[in-house]
Amino acid sequence: MSRRAEIVLSDDEISELLDAQRTLICATIGRDGWPHLMPLWYVVREGECWSWTYAKSQKVRNLERDPRCSIQVETGEQYTELRGVMFKAECELVRDVDAVADVGAEIAARYGGGALTDEVRAAMRKQAAKRVGLHFVVRDTASWDHRKLRGGY
Repeated sequence: MSRRAEIVLSDDEISELLDAQRTLICATIGRDGWPHLMPLWYVVREGECWSWTYAKSQKVRNLERDPRCSIQVETGEQYTELRGVMFKAECELVRDVDAVADVGAEIAARYGGGALTDEVRAAMRKQAAKRVGLHFVVRDTASWDHRKLRGGY
């Protein structure tokens, strides 16, 4: 009998996981049909992950051809500690420079641990001209927390 329902994360648990972790893996579909996996730093806005990357990157080229992607955030060393969430998503590519700069500033604040100063905003604005924002619009979710199995399989 499947114990799948026992290990599903609640919405609050997913939020806590996304807040605690620092890297998501983004899988896009390459032109040869093979998955293309890349790590990204991210921020969460209204329950959805956002990131940015260089406009000429392979992942952007893949998303321009096909916006479908999967993103995953996970943690744990031992099987009994594994937990994570995988989202099937469509990626909206955001090209407005001001919007891209805002995403960059949020990422800089989250990962740099500092305030969003005018200096930080100016630096992100400068980088934004070469980047695109990635808004992962969730279509389906799968999650797991093996700690809920309490060592039993």
